[in-house]
Amino acid sequence: MTLIKTSVLSFIATIFKVISGLVINKVISIYIGPAGLAMIGQFQNFMDLVRLVAQAAINNGVVKYTASYKDEESLKSLFSTSMKITIIFSAIVGVSVFAFSNYLSLYIFKLIDYSYIFQILGFSIIFFSLNNLLLSILNGLKEIKTFIFINIVQSVYSLIFTSLLIIYFSFKGALIAMVTNQSIIFIVLLWIVRKHKLIKLSSFMKQFSLIEATKLSKFAMLGITSSILYPVYLIYIRNILIENVGLDSAGIWQGMHYISITLSGIVFTTLSTYYLPKLSEIESRNMIYKELYLAYIFIVPILIAGLVVVFLLKDFIILTLFTEKFLNMRELFLFQLMGDLFRVMAFLLTTIVVAKARIKIAIYSEFFFYTISAIIVFFMIENYGLIGVSYAHAISYAIYFLYGIIVFRKVTNEMQ
Repeated sequence: MTLIKTSVLSFIATIFKVISGLVINKVISIYIGPAGLAMIGQFQNFMDLVRLVAQAAINNGVVKYTASYKDEESLKSLFSTSMKITIIFSAIVGVSVFAFSNYLSLYIFKLIDYSYIFQILGFSIIFFSLNNLLLSILNGLKEIKTFIFINIVQSVYSLIFTSLLIIYFSFKGALIAMVTNQSIIFIVLLWIVRKHKLIKLSSFMKQFSLIEATKLSKFAMLGITSSILYPVYLIYIRNILIENVGLDSAGIWQGMHYISITLSGIVFTTLSTYYLPKLSEIESRNMIYKELYLAYIFIVPILIAGLVVVFLLKDFIILTLFTEKFLNMRELFLFQLMGDLFRVMAFLLTTIVVAKARIKIAIYSEFFFYTISAIIVFFMIENYGLIGVSYAHAISYAIYFLYGIIVFRKVTNEMQ
């Protein structure tokens, strides 16, 4: 499937996901309120960490090698090994969450009353992990229509199921929906792929391959590194803002960050769906350059147009998503959106290190970016206050874009 078709389908899927998220947040705010929303956010952060460990952070590796392998036996070895890793890690995490459900309920919610939520999570987490593993395989096989369709079904189901549970059971309903949504989708996914020529039970029954496990472990290291550095970086920014310009300003930045992540997420969904598996299978340097050129001439102009529209509608966006108390956010838009542009342009370059399994460079790149950004953020907020965080965002990603050019040339120069 071409980049254009993938982009259109991915955009549609992302729109469904964004609308679903916005509606669910609105329902939460009406039926649960700010305190409940804060607790849900706390639980969501816990779930993100637990689910990452349960998946052993190997999914990008599964996408890469599924796209790279051409013979069926190699694919079966990859599928079998990744399935065993996923089941083992999910079982360990699931049993641990179930066993410590009372403690976790007390730690997260300050009450033991919600221990049953963690027990449900302990039981259901394996289905979440298997669901994401199969989605990674579909992505690697470049079966984009099926991949996108499942994501749309997931968004629609989550919207309906979560909203109904919140309306009828309030806070408890929201928690139950969070720990069961993707488990239900896993059943739907199994039904959809039931006649697939490769995704069948026999493809997952080969012996565990130490070679495949070693390859996947490199991607696990990268996933764990990213999952630690990113939240630590966000906490760091929030703390500096609170200390220098106050809690309200930190909240305004959080709102801007949400808008930024939503916008760039639309692009990254397309790129991760098409670009990573495409670069993974290409062995020719000239073909790599051709794909990069196509991505730049198609993605970047559309992105620029979209960012301009967002900038012009910034007041409407702020008042629609938030309230008048957030209008000071408008001063952050220009440089935040500039940073988002550089971020996407850099991503187009640095994806090559994951596609070609240059994991050491990828991990080094993560440390390089967050170290440079942390220094710039500190200096800019100290000197310019709230708007300094948007200055730092633009400058950091402009530097990372230049760094991406160097990395891209280094990796491609080693190819034929």
